[in-house]
Amino acid sequence: MHRANPTCNACHRFIDPIGLALDNFDVTGRWRIKEGGVPLDTNGELYDGTPVTSPLSLQQALLDREVLLVRSFTSNLMAYALGRRTEYYDQPTIRAITARAAEDDFRISSFIKGVVESDAFQMQRVGAAADVAANQGHR
Repeated sequence: MHRANPTCNACHRFIDPIGLALDNFDVTGRWRIKEGGVPLDTNGELYDGTPVTSPLSLQQALLDREVLLVRSFTSNLMAYALGRRTEYYDQPTIRAITARAAEDDFRISSFIKGVVESDAFQMQRVGAAADVAANQGHR
């Protein structure tokens, strides 16, 4: 039903193929070929028409899009660190972090260092609880 609804399909056309390719794994990570006695249909198609049918084909599709994959990872890492979604104005920072990480063989420490050293991370505001305490004269 979510694919037939244009509002739902706007996102599901991007996320479903990834989920379908990984559907052979159950909630505990065990491999399965059926659910409720019915064979699983893990066939999907990425936004550009690339067929994805298994974890291996998904892996290859992602590796074929290295720049997009690494930028997406960086964006999600940054969102986690900032406690907010990344926005259009974060994109130059995300591209810079990605470029520096590439020079360091994509070491995870390069991504973390890039996020922690970014202006967005260094200059973020303290949470609302600290604001309340400051307004009450507690420091």
